[in-house]
Amino acid sequence: MQEQTQPKWEGRTSTDLKGPAAEQVWPLLADFCNLHKWFPKLETSYQVGGILGQPGLIRYCATPPADPDDQTTIKWVKEKLLMIDPIKRRLSYEILENNMGFHSYVGTMQVVPINDIHHDVVLGCKIEWWVVCDPVDGWRLENLLDFLESSLPLVAKTMEHALLSTS
Repeated sequence: MQEQTQPKWEGRTSTDLKGPAAEQVWPLLADFCNLHKWFPKLETSYQVGGILGQPGLIRYCATPPADPDDQTTIKWVKEKLLMIDPIKRRLSYEILENNMGFHSYVGTMQVVPINDIHHDVVLGCKIEWWVVCDPVDGWRLENLLDFLESSLPLVAKTMEHALLSTS
């Protein structure tokens, strides 16, 4: 009897930041253990292993409980930095452990400049995020895509606001 293997899920999204250059946004994204500063849905994100800025770095992230009186509703994940490339402004990570049902999850994020090639002007940048994972029990692929497409604009808006308020 052969076991049926389901195809991997793949999701991809991107969002533009008007104004901040890729060189300004990249350090925020590359700060792997401080994702909670840019991702409003997270309550905490911190280092639990490895060396800051190096592949092998492990972070723990958690959301606040949906009901403050029920601590069992905290969603958490441990993620390992697989690759970080400051030249391409790209990083990849995998989920090691979680309580949300993800298996074989690898995510990649990249910051890309948006230039006006006719006037040699930087117009801002784009954050791209793509994910490959096994299907998640109780989810449809559309749930994963909705999560990506709703989360990345929040991250970008928070980064954009922080950068514009300090300039």
